[in-house]
Formats: sequence, C-alpha cells, structure tokens
Amino acid sequence: MERIPILHMGEFLLVTIQVDMHDRLAMTLQEDLTDRIVQSRARGVLIDISALEIVDSFIGRILGNIAKMSRVLDAETVIVGMQPAVAITLVELGLSLAEVRTALNVEKGMAQLRSSLGAEIQAPVAASRGDADDRAEA
Repeated sequence: MERIPILHMGEFLLVTIQVDMHDRLAMTLQEDLTDRIVQSRARGVLIDISALEIVDSFIGRILGNIAKMSRVLDAETVIVGMQPAVAITLVELGLSLAEVRTALNVEKGMAQLRSSLGAEIQAPVAASRGDADDRAEA
C-alpha cells in the first residue's frame, strides 16, 4: 500500500506530499499522522502541499480534519506551499479552511510552529510566577 512519509524532527512532524493525492491515500495519511503524533508526542505538524496541483473537496476536508485531530492530540498544524490555483479551488468549493493555519513555505511554517510553541511554553511560566507573587503579597 502506498504511504506518504512522515519525518520526525525534534518536537515536529514533517509531511511532504510529493504524489497526487487520492481518497484512500488521504485517509491513510490521516490515520498514520494521528498515530505518529501520539507515538512521538509531537507538538507540531507541518504539511507541505507545494507539489499538489489539484485538491478536491474530499482532500480539502481531510486536510482540515487532520488539523483538527492534531489539535485534539495537543499538536499545532501548519499547511505550507499551497499553489494559487489550489487556494482558488478550495475557496470556490466553499472550503476556505478558516481553522487551518497556513504559510507560504516551509521556513515560514516552521517559524509559526516555533512561535506558537514558544507562546504555550511561556504562558504557564508567567502564570506560575504570578501565583508566586500573589502568595508573597498575602
């Protein structure tokens, strides 16, 4: 069975789709990716679709579902490299993927993931400092 490789890079998983997506392959990717998020405890997923020239409504929904499932599993998802024709098609199909974070390229997508992880990591530290300050004042 054909599979799309999923690379593990530190806290991130990198998926580069280099083949035409068909429905069965998209479903397999969804299952493989959610399994890998859990196994690797990944905090971020970057999906590069720059090689895709066509995305139909099913593939678009699967990409959106992958982002939602990843979020439930405590991982942020960024889709990068969307071709203008793909963006136009998705919007025309009514699939704007409003809940899905996107970036123009891998570099910008990785920066988004690092930034979101940095904000998540800093927030609990700031909260715990505030708690300590509150206790000191009491």
